[in-house]
Amino acid sequence: MNRFLYTLLLYAMLPLVLGRLLLRARKQQAYLAHIQERFGFYDSKPPGKIIWLHAVSVGETRAAAPLVEKLIESNPDCSILITHMTPTGRETGEKLYGGRALICYLPYDYPFAVRRFLNHFRPSLGLLMETELWFNLIHLCKGNGIPLFLVNARLSGKSLQRYLKFGNLARQSLAELAGIAAQTTGDAERLEKLGAKTPTVCGNLKFDVYPPKEIPDFRKLLDERPVFLAASTREGEEELILDAFEKSEGILVILVPRHPQRFIEVENLLKAKKTPYVKRSENRKIDPGTRVFLGDSMGEMFAYYASCDCAYIGGSLLPLGGQNLIEAASLGKPVLLGPHTYNFEEASKLALEAGAAIRVENADQLASEAAALLENPEKLSAMGKAGLEFAEKNRGAAQKILELIESC
Repeated sequence: MNRFLYTLLLYAMLPLVLGRLLLRARKQQAYLAHIQERFGFYDSKPPGKIIWLHAVSVGETRAAAPLVEKLIESNPDCSILITHMTPTGRETGEKLYGGRALICYLPYDYPFAVRRFLNHFRPSLGLLMETELWFNLIHLCKGNGIPLFLVNARLSGKSLQRYLKFGNLARQSLAELAGIAAQTTGDAERLEKLGAKTPTVCGNLKFDVYPPKEIPDFRKLLDERPVFLAASTREGEEELILDAFEKSEGILVILVPRHPQRFIEVENLLKAKKTPYVKRSENRKIDPGTRVFLGDSMGEMFAYYASCDCAYIGGSLLPLGGQNLIEAASLGKPVLLGPHTYNFEEASKLALEAGAAIRVENADQLASEAAALLENPEKLSAMGKAGLEFAEKNRGAAQKILELIESC
């Protein structure tokens, strides 16, 4: 595929793009806000020289925090622009950087929209978090003399096969980047197979995200039972976990769905199963009959980790690639992982090797391993200590990325 055919396909898909946006808005009305920005129309512009960073959603936005801090520190005369694609990412950006950065949506990859974006903000430098290959955006940045870097870049084998379908277009786009900071050697090798030239391995920025100094205390709402956390669960996982823990009456389960639009769906599941539960949003103490504490809040993941004795990392029981396990380890919490962790392949491997994590094959094994772990304080403590050491050992990506940017 060449860029002309890619762009033609984008225009042909415009009704589907708009339809998908409206469909998402039915579950999350925030998708209807700031629609004009998705087509390159903006009201405000920060003063002076602009450094721009793009983080699609919540995970990328939080991971970018150490790098944003270093960019602000090393470029005091520059303004920071942070763009997103999802409302939850934008909300997280406003919470983390409000007052210190301008937050808005990145436009869809239509040439007319991208040109408006670049002409309006005229960034002196651009950074794309993780694997965001917008072919027209990359090409137009190159044409406008804007150095554009792919940072904290990761590319799973599955994503590699998908991008290979674009053939020379992916290769040309990677060649137009000013530099690539890959998370791991494996990511760098897969990016090279796609056509990247000499990616630099800088590590994973998520290791550089320290727990906040003040964390809400959920323990005061809980009782004395051992606490198992199912964190960032994805569709289909909650039912598997509830069924597996049905007979574990001595364990309190904290259940935190990955996406806020699913809070009601998971609550309805609890009602259908007649499982006694209390919601975080109710902010009331549970009673001994409560089986599940439903985490229906955003931006409090560290608090959920701080409140548990061990944690399962969602998206890994089903073939969804898994979510971030580093936050749990950085708080000294033993981690349980399902068989599918390709989104965090290297971090999972290192955590397992360090003794900070346990791999399970299914929900029943998850329940049995968690129960055995919760009955073994010595192993809980040893795994927690290993998690702290694992998290500390792998920090430093933000500084390496900054050095890469400054060297180009």
